[in-house]
Order: sequence, then structure tokens, then C-alpha cells
Amino acid sequence: MKIEVFSDFTCPFCYIGKRELERAIDIAGYSGQVEIEYKTYQIGPHTPKKDAPTLYDGMAAKFNSTLKEVKEITKGIAMRAEEVGLRYNFEDMKTAHTEKAHRLAKWTKQFGKESVYTEELMSGYFTEGKDLNDDGFLLKVIENLGLDVEIAKGVLASNDFSEALDRDRYDAQQLGVQSAPFFVFENRYGIKGAEPTEVFVRTLHQAAEIAGIQPVLKMVGDGEAICADGECKL
Repeated sequence: MKIEVFSDFTCPFCYIGKRELERAIDIAGYSGQVEIEYKTYQIGPHTPKKDAPTLYDGMAAKFNSTLKEVKEITKGIAMRAEEVGLRYNFEDMKTAHTEKAHRLAKWTKQFGKESVYTEELMSGYFTEGKDLNDDGFLLKVIENLGLDVEIAKGVLASNDFSEALDRDRYDAQQLGVQSAPFFVFENRYGIKGAEPTEVFVRTLHQAAEIAGIQPVLKMVGDGEAICADGECKL
């Protein structure tokens, strides 16, 4: 089953939606049968690349709100994140231009590392306040993934993979994607936003019919109360 995910590393609902999708795949029984492709959807393409403001200051300016109002907004998002096991640290977050991070993601894709790279960046940003426009942090992630740091430096210093980002933007336009996260299942079903787990489970089953796959039997319990080979465990 193919699932395309339009997202940005600094989108709080993208990380929540990622967790909802992962949980749904496990619950529905499709682990190991799903191919997830991440597509670029920058939510802040005009964010400064240098001296970017803190998340609170950036939101206050964008929405013409007070710091108190912004903190109330983020409090609700943090509560939603906790529902899927994530703890957001808004106090340390900065706004970040993610173009470099997305180009590097396209480079990691050829090694089958894009998914874990995405997880590392989202975790670093939302829980540790890492700057996703900082080469040092991005290269540290690359090193942790066991990839060639010197080649990655060259990617960051160039415009490599910019065309791949342009293709993602074109695909988003063709599908009418105007926000993130946005999930496309087998090019047939779409989910807009971080919907509850049951919405993802239902859509997975519908997409599985198109893909011609069946859920895998998932074992639960300890298997102690059984009878086998003419004997029962007492």
C-alpha cells in the first residue's frame, strides 16, 4: 500500500498526524505492508533563514496576538500531542526555514533513510528546540544515521534536490493540497489534518482493498491457557 504524506518538519500537527498514522497501521494489521513517501509542504517558506524569531514571537507577529494568547493556543496543541505520546517543548522552539532540511531529506531517501530522518528532525524540533536551518544539527542527524557527512555538506551548500521539492509542490497543486499534514492513500483517498486514529484505520482498510492486500494476524495475550498435543496447561 502506498501512502504519500505532505508535511513540514516544523508543523505541529504533522508530527501528531505521523503518530496517528503509525498507530493506525499497527492496529489495522498492515505493518510491513505500507510504503510511506514524504512530500515537501513548507508551511513557512518566507521564514528568515538567519536570526529567525522564537516560535512564540513568530506566532504573535503572524496572528497579531499577545504572548499570552499565543501560549494559550500552543497549550491546546501540546495537549493534543500528549494524546499520541508526544511532549512538545514550545518554550525552546524557534521558527525555522526548512528548505535545506527538505533537500537533505530527498538525499537520504535514496538510502532508505527518509523516514527515520524525518522522525529525528521532528523530535529534535518539537522536544529539544533544535534549529532545523542549522547545518550542525542536520549533519549530526546524518552522522547518527550512518550516512556520509561530507557528501551531505555538499548537498547543504548547493541547490541539489531543489527540483525534487518543486515536483512535490506541483503534485500538491494537482491534488489541491492547501495545508499540512495531508495524507494520500493509493492515490484514491485523502485525509486532511491529524485526524483521530479510527479515521486512519478506516481509510487504511479501504485503501487495502484497492492495493489487494489483507491485514496480518496480530497475536495478543500470553498464550498460556491452551491445550495442545493431547495435553492442557493447568
